[in-house]
Amino acid sequence: MKCKICKATAVVALKSHNAAFCADCYRDFFARQVERGIRGAPGPDGTHGESLFRKGERILVALSGGKDSLALMLELSRQGHDVTGLFVDLAIPGSSSAARAVVERFCAAHGLPLRVADLAAEGLAIPRVRERLRRPVCSVCGKIKRHIFNRAALDGGFDALATGHNLDDEVARLFSNTLRWDTAYLSDQGPLLPAEPGFARKVKPLWRLTEFETANYAFLMGIEHHHAPCPYSPGASFTTLKGVLQRLEAAMPGRKLDFYQGFLARGKAAFARREVEAGAPLAPCGRCGSPTSSGELCGVCRIRQAVADGGVA
Repeated sequence: MKCKICKATAVVALKSHNAAFCADCYRDFFARQVERGIRGAPGPDGTHGESLFRKGERILVALSGGKDSLALMLELSRQGHDVTGLFVDLAIPGSSSAARAVVERFCAAHGLPLRVADLAAEGLAIPRVRERLRRPVCSVCGKIKRHIFNRAALDGGFDALATGHNLDDEVARLFSNTLRWDTAYLSDQGPLLPAEPGFARKVKPLWRLTEFETANYAFLMGIEHHHAPCPYSPGASFTTLKGVLQRLEAAMPGRKLDFYQGFLARGKAAFARREVEAGAPLAPCGRCGSPTSSGELCGVCRIRQAVADGGVA
């Protein structure tokens, strides 16, 4: 099998692109896909919409220790973007410390700045939170992390918060939201969520790249990553949905990207209009100042208070 570009021996084959690449040409392919993703999602007329960010803007990259977020951080740095990493230490025994060590070694090896948010110091260590909840811990953990990411981006004066969500993540989320016809989530899904009062701009530069494509980049770049699953998330529904979509992609290469781009170009606007009409008013949280529609305290501050009081949230 020959590289599509230079005709050297190929090391990666991509059916969705009807192409194969040698190591050097694959790294170039990955970089081009990230650049295209940053230029923005297609609109109804086929042109790109608003770009995710521009050179010179300060980007805070949420790092989990997994291959996607580390690959994103490295590639953005290679393209000359001003990036800083943020790791949220969840204080999960046997998991968080290992992921944190991977992130710290990665940033040190590449000379990249890193910030760490320690949830134990915030009174929100996930094992402790888990003891106080009647709800599934995964959704609450996600809420807390989004809150921490947003506050860190705003308080640090960053222009955007970037996450390593790839095409598989985005299509699985779109599929899940469509199965439930969750118009609130469908209205704001996409690689760009513009800044609003109290909310940082959020971007997903890897939205054009699959998990397989990112894994190949991480391997070819020699990126050490944390790959052990979270001990609190067995049987997560996204795993099932990703499996269904992988089988569809195997039978119809390229369908995942077509599905997602079609939604962004032709479907999202309808849900966005509906949610603008039905949106709930927001007010600052009485404790942390973050926007909330759920009363005096935001959801994360209520969780923090319940943990401190020994109650149940």
